[in-house]
Amino acid sequence: MEKRSCDFIIFGIMGDLAQRKLLPSLYQLEKAGMLNYDTRIIGVARHELDQDAFQEEMLKKLEKFVDEPLDPEVVEQLLARMQYVLINLDRPEQYNRLCRVTNQQCRVMVNYFSVAPSLFGDICTGLYHAGLITPETRVVLEKPIGRNLISSRQINDLVARFFQENQIYRIDHYLGKETVMNLLALRFANSIFTTNWDHNTIDHVQITVAEQVGIEGRWGYFDKSGQLRDMVQNHLMQILTLVAMEPPVNLHDDSLRNEKLKVLKALRPITTKNIERKVVRGQYGPGFIRGKPGPY
Repeated sequence: MEKRSCDFIIFGIMGDLAQRKLLPSLYQLEKAGMLNYDTRIIGVARHELDQDAFQEEMLKKLEKFVDEPLDPEVVEQLLARMQYVLINLDRPEQYNRLCRVTNQQCRVMVNYFSVAPSLFGDICTGLYHAGLITPETRVVLEKPIGRNLISSRQINDLVARFFQENQIYRIDHYLGKETVMNLLALRFANSIFTTNWDHNTIDHVQITVAEQVGIEGRWGYFDKSGQLRDMVQNHLMQILTLVAMEPPVNLHDDSLRNEKLKVLKALRPITTKNIERKVVRGQYGPGFIRGKPGPY
């Protein structure tokens, strides 16, 4: 596999998603030798940090979220790639600061939007005004993309004003979990399962999300978003489509997407008339978590 150099920019580097998911992933890529020696990782946030304080903070998060003993040499190599740029994301004039640390004319620039979807438009506008959008620019959008159908369409339309469709990557990190990734191989590479994976053999399918990590300090986010938006309409629906889809013509993205879409179109809609029979929701009340009072 060719290891092209790139500038990998993480907007929201101080957020939970970036530190819990992206940093450990970058560590593993560094450890596996899958990053080009000239690839740079640029963290963007609005915190007042100098380079030393930023790297110290990144080291703390690596120690917390990488689930294995850290290799000091790998950590040193990874931190040496990382730079910090302070930008208030709703201030387009500040995006010129990225021009000082990127080389957008010569190589790929990957912009990872690890922020609330309400900021996607601000980032696109800022990148545009700084002249940082070229044919080599890529943008990665994390779920949730909007709060409902209307806002999702608005955000997608806004991003499409600045980027071509082949420059946009909509990411659901649940699809990177090992068990989820193995579903396609389990279904279509094993003749025993392939020939028996139908309604005649399978009585029903139950998808259980048994999370080891709670919502911790993200009460504000979940009070606004809720578990249905955060988990069901993206993560669980993706797993559902992988379980129920027909065999695709090939494993290319378009073929997989088409078969997934057929599953979604075949689902019986949940309406205001049947929601009480189809959906059961609950919420934790006040209590204690490891001896500490938990909000509710």
